[in-house]
Amino acid sequence: MVTIRDLAGLVEWTAASALYRSVFGYTGPEWGLSPRLLAALRENAGTVIGAFGADGTLIGFCYGFTGVEAGEIYHYSQAAVVAPAAQGLGVGRLLKQAQARAARATGARSMRWTFDPYALRNAHFNFTVLGATGIRFLPDFYGEPGTDRILVEWGLESGAATRTKSSDSPDSKNWLMAPASDRFAAPEPQDRRRLRRQLMDRFAAGSRLAGVARTGDGVAYTFENGSS
Repeated sequence: MVTIRDLAGLVEWTAASALYRSVFGYTGPEWGLSPRLLAALRENAGTVIGAFGADGTLIGFCYGFTGVEAGEIYHYSQAAVVAPAAQGLGVGRLLKQAQARAARATGARSMRWTFDPYALRNAHFNFTVLGATGIRFLPDFYGEPGTDRILVEWGLESGAATRTKSSDSPDSKNWLMAPASDRFAAPEPQDRRRLRRQLMDRFAAGSRLAGVARTGDGVAYTFENGSS
């Protein structure tokens, strides 16, 4: 029993801020999320959506805002967090779907967000569960080493937001292979440097990332060409 709805009022915005800090392990004040920012987003075409358990406890939330590129409106999902005890139960998917419905109401045709390209659980959720597409590689996105990100796009038209794209059978002509641990691709520094350069080259050549899948004791990044 999970209830998904907009967060309203200082108590809920503050609870969302606390959950955000707890899930990501942030302790310094500079990493906090202001409840007042959430209030402003909610009133200005942003999204501030919570997931509540059967007992009314906040177990997840997401927030985002409207963006524009080349005249096209999209919704940027800045963060989606789920309490550890509720992870793996589909809460993240429910939050993204609710965010997609809200985004459509603003006229957005797609949603975007970034993720750590080496974090395999996030990659599985983005590509296999949601069916998003990686459109850009952003090296050191947050201005410090170790913060590489891939920007993904999730189409919101014609039911695209609820489709499932399989990435289990990569095309050998369009994939990159890398070793992997249980949680991360290329955990060793030399492997990470190689994979980073390969990913940057693929995106620079105009390819888009279609999937990330386990293959034996490694992982395959599958690409497609063009903007289709």
